[in-house]
Amino acid sequence: MKINSKIIFLLFTVAGLFASCNKDFLDRPPLSEISTDNFYQTASDLKLATAALYAGTPWADWTYSSYLTIGDVMSGNMVLGYNDDAIQLNTFSVTGLNSAVKSNWSGMYKVIAHCNTTINSINEKTPESVLEEEKNAALAEARFIRGYAYYNLAVLWGDVPIIEDNTLLISSPLVSRIKVSDVYQFVVNDLTYAAKNLPFSVGSNWEKGRVTSWSAQGLLAKVYLTWSGLNPESAGERNQALLDSAKLYAGNVCINSGLELMNNYADLFKTENNFNDEALFALRWDPSVGSWLEGNMLQIYSPGGTEISADGQAGWYGIAPTYDMFLQYSEKDTIRRKATYMYKNDYYPELNAAGGGYTYTGDAGLKKHIIGTKKDNNLAIMTLTSSAEHNALLRLSDVYLVYAEAILGNNATTSDVEALMYFNKVRTRAGVDAVTTLDGDLLLKERRIELAAEGQFWFDLVSLSYYNTEKAVAFLNNQERVTFKLSSDGVATAGEPFGVITPASANSFKLPIPSSEITANPKLSEPPVSYSF
Repeated sequence: MKINSKIIFLLFTVAGLFASCNKDFLDRPPLSEISTDNFYQTASDLKLATAALYAGTPWADWTYSSYLTIGDVMSGNMVLGYNDDAIQLNTFSVTGLNSAVKSNWSGMYKVIAHCNTTINSINEKTPESVLEEEKNAALAEARFIRGYAYYNLAVLWGDVPIIEDNTLLISSPLVSRIKVSDVYQFVVNDLTYAAKNLPFSVGSNWEKGRVTSWSAQGLLAKVYLTWSGLNPESAGERNQALLDSAKLYAGNVCINSGLELMNNYADLFKTENNFNDEALFALRWDPSVGSWLEGNMLQIYSPGGTEISADGQAGWYGIAPTYDMFLQYSEKDTIRRKATYMYKNDYYPELNAAGGGYTYTGDAGLKKHIIGTKKDNNLAIMTLTSSAEHNALLRLSDVYLVYAEAILGNNATTSDVEALMYFNKVRTRAGVDAVTTLDGDLLLKERRIELAAEGQFWFDLVSLSYYNTEKAVAFLNNQERVTFKLSSDGVATAGEPFGVITPASANSFKLPIPSSEITANPKLSEPPVSYSF
């Protein structure tokens, strides 16, 4: 990482911690009343500090530049053709100069630095008068979010630096990459701590929107499932002990949490349901923060005009589902499709509601994250670059599918009752038929459809590549990674690619480290080392 980036990280003072806290999530004291000397003195102080970790500047550039482009464009769910960087993602020609790659790397390390500052400040400044369980819960929140960020880095880059104290970077700015297995262990350590120290439910002392032990256990299951594919002892099979851990934690969430899927899939992505129980971890944006790269900017991907814009300015990025994505939806799978992608003549009563609703007239565009006008959301303060949607990064349905896959494990198929029950809960909510047998292909397709446009599918393909690289490469090379035209009767015709699509290879599943980071820190080009736990 750049030396000057390290110095910037050190400037995450208490004032920075409060810049992005959502007023609906927690009230904030005036900045003039806060200093590093008089803060972290009460349980309320700790909650205010951790509240700021859920959104704001540390997440904004990542959400804007990388969330959909890395997760959904590279995986073949969508295409984005507005510039050369986007075309690289469409065509397997990503370089270390790519803006989405740079934003993902720097964004996750900014989140990590934010968490490190919070963790270290809590440990150093919190007096004994604060109950130990309240202090540990605050630390657990920060460690959960740090664990999420390191999981993101491990999947996308593999061997990456682990930084726990950003102040050390002043004297020692050159850091080594850490072996990916140790990065996963670090993530597991953070999430295990979070699972043990976070409360299980909201209440008088734990507000809606904060992560819980169920959140940590759900993410732990997902991390263990991904990690299980890195199995040097048996190529082609996943590590059974890690699969068992994934099954344990996911099963605990599925069976014991008491949480249920919402009845209507489309309702998950409406602002009135920002605090739904299915969102195990979501970014909590403040719609009053309208400055560039400070709020949720996902509505810039809107395919419609000013009539469904927050403040009279239409979206400007032409992101759209691929023809390959079009082919994934069955005739019955219309609920999820319509909630995720707009097709020609689709009608949405919740968009431009005061004007009688909205009918899409293009061929295909993004619907998920497009929430409409200020009036649609009863928010006069919202802007195009400051959406009020609290976009979920971990949902309960994701954990249901993780549980089913962990049970399948290294088997070709399974008819396990528990696996089928939770897998079919996801399908029946979507209005599609239940199944009686599961296999890997069916699970991968279900995850692709259920979590489309949520930045997830590239992670699933990387996970597949760990233990079946040949299959993962073939999956990418057999895709129809192009847009499509729709006739009046709904027949799709594939278009032309935005650029020359070079064949994917085993190397396609690991992003290049940003060139500027290697220039500033040549140790990033050296072989990775083990981490001292």
